[in-house]
Amino acid sequence: MPIPLTAAPFHRATLLTQLESQASWDLIVIGGGATGLGVALDGLSRGYRTLLLEQVDFAKGTSSRSTKLVHGGVRYLAQGDVGLVREALIERGLLLQNAPHLVTDQAFLIPVYSWADTAFYTIGLKLYDRLAGRRSLGSSVFLGRAETLRRLSNLRPEGLKGGVLYHDGQFDDARLAVNLAQTIIEHGGTVLNHFPVRELLKNEQGIVCGVRATDEETGRHYELRGTVVVNATGIFVDEIRKLDTPGARPLVRPSQGVHLVLDKTFLPGDDALLIPRTDDGRVLFAVPWQGRVVLGTTDTAIPEPSLEPQALEEEVAFILRTAGRYLRRAPQRHDVLSIFAGLRPLAAKAAGTGHTKELSRRHKLVVSDTGLITITGGKWTTYRRMGQDTVDKAIKLGKLPNVPSRTAHLAIHGAQPTPDRQSHFYVYGSDQPGLQQLMMERPELGEKLDAALEFRKAEVVWAARYELARTVEDILARRVRILFLDAAAAVRCAPVVAALLAEELGYDAQWQQRQVTEFTSLAQHYQLHHSLVNQTAEL
Repeated sequence: MPIPLTAAPFHRATLLTQLESQASWDLIVIGGGATGLGVALDGLSRGYRTLLLEQVDFAKGTSSRSTKLVHGGVRYLAQGDVGLVREALIERGLLLQNAPHLVTDQAFLIPVYSWADTAFYTIGLKLYDRLAGRRSLGSSVFLGRAETLRRLSNLRPEGLKGGVLYHDGQFDDARLAVNLAQTIIEHGGTVLNHFPVRELLKNEQGIVCGVRATDEETGRHYELRGTVVVNATGIFVDEIRKLDTPGARPLVRPSQGVHLVLDKTFLPGDDALLIPRTDDGRVLFAVPWQGRVVLGTTDTAIPEPSLEPQALEEEVAFILRTAGRYLRRAPQRHDVLSIFAGLRPLAAKAAGTGHTKELSRRHKLVVSDTGLITITGGKWTTYRRMGQDTVDKAIKLGKLPNVPSRTAHLAIHGAQPTPDRQSHFYVYGSDQPGLQQLMMERPELGEKLDAALEFRKAEVVWAARYELARTVEDILARRVRILFLDAAAAVRCAPVVAALLAEELGYDAQWQQRQVTEFTSLAQHYQLHHSLVNQTAEL
């Protein structure tokens, strides 16, 4: 449905009023990534009074740094985890149904250089099709050498037998997070970004009964009471668990995945490329995304989590080297428009094996003696199921009344089919008319943020009014995605974005300058010549 003409429901002042007027909550969710948003929306779908608090911005961490795939996991099928693949394929179909403006069918090609591989991949992907059942996006098929080279014109032809074509989903991760936050608000929930939880409240019996949190914009502290508190902070779940139980044994082991973003000329056409065998035993993807190509990923054990993980030299070299074996025009360091790293919260129990690629991607629920529910693991594709399972756990513990989940068929904000994806405005879905109206009312907002980019000034104003954006980084990293598409261009855009945002939010010139300075420093880590860490990763 189109966005309301008034932005009031999305104003921070409105959300703070809701926060202050509610004496207690049924469900308090800590964390505004894929998992936390899924938990909060599931709770709301059952009628529970729900609050979500995010320390920085929605999808600030891992949830904005994916390979942009909604998929069952071809690699997990090869590992024999059929149950995980089946669950993810079901959820892939539901995401395509509930957010068709952001999730689309993406054709993938696996190049094969031996007839034995041809049989292996063809049979495996037929099983993948079968597991998807009626939610299949299309049948896999073997393509001859000529057709494979026609579709992947930059592919090395030497020794090529052909390619296996299959279908999976592709999406914009951070945009989906923002739309989920909007959906939560539209269903009566309260969500606040830049609102970190500092402590857990406990009653006389030592049971968790709420949180102490801080509004980073005002410095005001809040004590918020809740029947159920869920720790859905992804890679940071152990930090919250230590607020509950100091010295708690680690639940997750961080694994870093790095992606490089290239110009679309490295992968002309509409198909994605899957390189099925790499030196570290993973697969490597080259995926068309917003007029560019996302190339990745790696799997490197990292000692400690951070909000801004940085690529290691060996990770970048690995991606470029592997891509160069398959692409005639091999990407070089100077071709990289942006580089980003994300951390996966993998199960810590397998620590010591040395191979994070072998750790489970399944989600895991843990309930402490004090009643804190922690959800970790999983991936974007299964965010909805993770939310449902978490709330089901709270019900089984007797903390919430037994009401069925209704998220399987709940449309996400902006949902509408978008057959025309030539314009980047497709990510706004049903909000596109409102954005166009804004540019008609204020023609100057139709101007580009940067001459070399497609994004418009109106998108900054829209993000502040309707999408809960509060900083230059919120906008350039997670609303219009420029930081992830072209880091140098994002730096050029920062002063214009700061001025527009300051006007919309009522901030002064000093605030603008601080925002530009902070963002410029941050963006250095997304530019290859600045971002590399030379130390050797712990493997």
